[in-house]
Amino acid sequence: MSGTRQNVKIVGAVALVTGSNRGLGKAFVRALLDAGVAKVYAAARDARSVTEIGATPVALDIRNDRDITSAANVCHDVTLLVNNAGIARFTPLIGAPSMDAAREEIAVNYLGTLAMCRAFAPVLAANGGGAIVNVLSVVSWITVPVSGSYCVSKAAELAMTNGIRIELGAQGTHVVGVHAGYIDTDMTANLATKKTTPEDVAFATIAALERGETEVLADARSRDVKDRLRSDPASLDREMQSIWDDYLARQGIVSRLD
Repeated sequence: MSGTRQNVKIVGAVALVTGSNRGLGKAFVRALLDAGVAKVYAAARDARSVTEIGATPVALDIRNDRDITSAANVCHDVTLLVNNAGIARFTPLIGAPSMDAAREEIAVNYLGTLAMCRAFAPVLAANGGGAIVNVLSVVSWITVPVSGSYCVSKAAELAMTNGIRIELGAQGTHVVGVHAGYIDTDMTANLATKKTTPEDVAFATIAALERGETEVLADARSRDVKDRLRSDPASLDREMQSIWDDYLARQGIVSRLD
């Protein structure tokens, strides 16, 4: 990763967390408050859904340019932006019934996050540089075929994160990408698999910020995939093929590779 290591001071910081009314976003709000930030703007499409005591609710839909502009004007003292808001529709690339899920995931996960970074870059610059945290995923590195369009949107978000890290380096803005496997939130409620707690991801991210790191491997799954990408990437290809073949078998479809 390019860029100079920059330890981020959490105590006294002013943070804005998107998608903060539940799940990982809510965990970030609580963890930041407990870590000693001066203020947390807790953003959600419906500000009334923000219930964390001590947070300042903000109405914000990251697909809405007017909402983003308004948030940047109101939250002009922000020094830490946590881009957590995202969606997953769990649809494959070719087998999805339409392009709707792919378009929506790109609109939120990539374009919405980019719009937030663009709007708050000058705010952070005016406040000394600060930091941006983009919540990515282990699937920004690999494509799990049953949720292919989500993976593509996260890969785009990773590329964007790496790009803005370089662009914003001169203004002293530290840019962090957070990677994890399945997190125990509403998004994954119907998935019967091992999950990481939102609190663990939030704590790992705050610790990484304070150490000046640019990449957070928040759980065992992200560390395993990162290691395999270096040592045995073909094993990940085989794992993804197996996942897809199992998916087809459950639906009574025979893979053409058989």
